Order: sequence, then C-alpha cells, then structure tokens
Amino acid sequence: MNLEMVMQELEALGKERTKKIYQSNGAHEPLFGVATGEMKPLFRKIKRNQPLAEQLYATGNYDAMYFAGMIADPAAMSEDDFERWIDKAYFYMLSDYVVAVTLAETEIAQQVSDKWIASDIELKMSAGWSCYCWLLGNRPDSEFSEKKIADLLELVKHTIHDAPDRTKYAMNNFIYTVAVSYLPLHDKAVAIAKEVGSVEVHTGSAKSKLLNASVTIQKAVDKGQLGFKRKYVRC
Repeated sequence: MNLEMVMQELEALGKERTKKIYQSNGAHEPLFGVATGEMKPLFRKIKRNQPLAEQLYATGNYDAMYFAGMIADPAAMSEDDFERWIDKAYFYMLSDYVVAVTLAETEIAQQVSDKWIASDIELKMSAGWSCYCWLLGNRPDSEFSEKKIADLLELVKHTIHDAPDRTKYAMNNFIYTVAVSYLPLHDKAVAIAKEVGSVEVHTGSAKSKLLNASVTIQKAVDKGQLGFKRKYVRC
C-alpha cells in the first residue's frame, strides 16, 4: 500500500466523535478521528514499513502520525530520526505514545531519553521520562543501572513541582513505574512518592488536577501488580 491508499483508508475509519475527543486533548487539524483499535487491521496488512511510516509522519495528520508509530521499524531509525519526530510531535499523545514508545524499542533509548530529559523543552522532557516508563515496564531489571534510576528518582523529587505540566505527568508516572516495575528501587520510589506528595497540573480548564503517585502505587500493591512487565511495548 502507498501513502495515498493508507490516507484514504484512515479517512474512511474516522469518526467525528473520536475527532472531538482527540481535539479536546490537544490534537488539531488535519486529523480524521480514528480510534486506535480501528487501525489494527490496517497494521496487520502493512506490518513494519519504515519508508511508509516516514511519509505518514511527515503529513502532519494526527491519525497518520499515530499510525506511523505502529508500522515504524525502530531498528531502522537513527538518533537524528527521533529528533526529527520529536520536533514534529506537537502534543503529548504524539510525544509520549508515539515517539517515546517507538524509541523504547531501540538500543539508543536511554541515551536519547537522557538528552531529552535535560532539554528544558516540555514535550521532549515528557517523552524522555515516558520512554523510561515504557522501558522499565517491559525490559528485565538487570538491563538498568540501579544508581542511574535512583539518580533519576532524586531528580524527579527535586524538580517535579516546578516542571511544565505535561512533564509533571510523565515524572509522576516515572515514580509509579519504578515502584511497580523496577523492584530493586521499590522502597525508594515509595518513599519519594510520599515526599513529593500531590502534584498540581493545569488541564486547560479553570480547575487544576492533583496527581499523587503514592495513591496509584498503593492500588497496584493491593492488586498484586508488583514486578509487572508488559510483553510488548507496541501492539
């Protein structure tokens, strides 16, 4: 299938209601409003196709960009490719659920994430922290430096309250993910979650929202989810 055929298929799958939901979360035109699950039969037809993924991502159409992440071949992507993708990721569904997810399937995931976390650019930072969450929730604990993850927890503790809103979400999720999926530092993550307490984020409405990693960690403990690892990062 070529670019034009895929775009036609995506457009046919679009729904106005889904489009409005995406727009309320930060997506903007062009987009069709395709539910993620609706893309799976199309993915099974195409499978991995990096050249087509690059064409789709370059359209700027949200649904095409999301689908690009599904068919991308991470092993064929360089650090420069990921920099290009993150620069075009204009809201968190792209930065954290397309770019970060795709990056998490590469060998350069940690080094790129470290650069993004240190960038002071909201969605780059968010993607960097999110990538660590995808990594920790999928790869064996032995693949990580305990000192490095501990240092990242300390960085979250000292900077989360002053971070940009989307970065706060990802940092809060990082504390939770370390506590649940990286057992060597479970106790440290629990302690830091308590120290951090509630984190205020602004949602675009007049009312702000409070995030609290301690609460979500306890729920995971109660459900017996400690040590959770997902089999696949992407579908």
